[in-house]
Amino acid sequence: MRYLPSYSITQLQFTVVTDLAIEAHSLRKEFGRKTAVANLSLQVKRGEIFGFLGPNGAGKTTSVKMLLGLTRPTAGTAALLGRPLGDRPARAKIGFLPEHFRFHEWLTAVEFLDLHSRLYGMSQTERQAAIPVLLELVGLQDRGQTQLRAFSKGMLQRIGLAQTLLNSPELVFLDEPTSGLDPIGRRLVRDIINGLRQEGTAVFLNSHLLSEVEKTCDRVAFIRQGAVLETIDLHSYAEEAVQINLRVGQPTPQLLQDLCQFGQGVTLMPGDGRISLQLPHEEQIPLLAAWLTAQGHALYELTPQRLPLEERFLQIIGGDDEVRG
Repeated sequence: MRYLPSYSITQLQFTVVTDLAIEAHSLRKEFGRKTAVANLSLQVKRGEIFGFLGPNGAGKTTSVKMLLGLTRPTAGTAALLGRPLGDRPARAKIGFLPEHFRFHEWLTAVEFLDLHSRLYGMSQTERQAAIPVLLELVGLQDRGQTQLRAFSKGMLQRIGLAQTLLNSPELVFLDEPTSGLDPIGRRLVRDIINGLRQEGTAVFLNSHLLSEVEKTCDRVAFIRQGAVLETIDLHSYAEEAVQINLRVGQPTPQLLQDLCQFGQGVTLMPGDGRISLQLPHEEQIPLLAAWLTAQGHALYELTPQRLPLEERFLQIIGGDDEVRG
């Protein structure tokens, strides 16, 4: 099933010679004496859902603005869809939903989408074909004649997403796309993003909602002070970092110290006597169980759990910033 209309838009065409939707090398942005982005380097493949994570003030918004050509880098290079930043044919194939959008509240949903489709240079036939499809896609098919001033924040978020997809983009930037949505709306957005992946569209997702990122993205980059600290493949991550809760007969301080050879974050939980620790890989689980038995410890419980992305975020970024998710 196609999630996007199959119309074509009259625009300049170019030949793509790379499988990368985004490629950035040492991007830097200074505002006077302040460095907003120090050294941004990353790659995003076509058809990949890429999460961009970091605390407030990490340089995420400035990074997105540089990639979109809305502000010029102080140094470094980057390309979108194989073309340099600001290239008009490439920009015609990009969709963008900012976090703080301001829409024309006196327009109806249909009028709003029609206005933006005209800005894309779409013909009347293309507009008439695309708008009903997109309204249905975002669950607003019965609100086409409603003025935007009557929309809730979540409905505005969804009509903004429809606007982002008007040009059937090959690359989409989404800045906090689920921040104003209820669980049903978040599920809808996840379904749309998954549909974009199936169509081969790359999505660059900036979000504080780590639970949503974990359910949606293929890879995530952790950014702080304008530099990427680490990039994680979430598909392999599920098989790597593991949280273990175990219960033995008589936990001792020596046991807690010895467990550090297997992982980190060894903690004796108050009240129930369980021990919590983080293993670097699930292959360590049978080794840990065998070692406990060999050391003469009565093992009553060993429960592995995937280490939440929020915990990984705190490990990489640090725990001084507020994390929502």
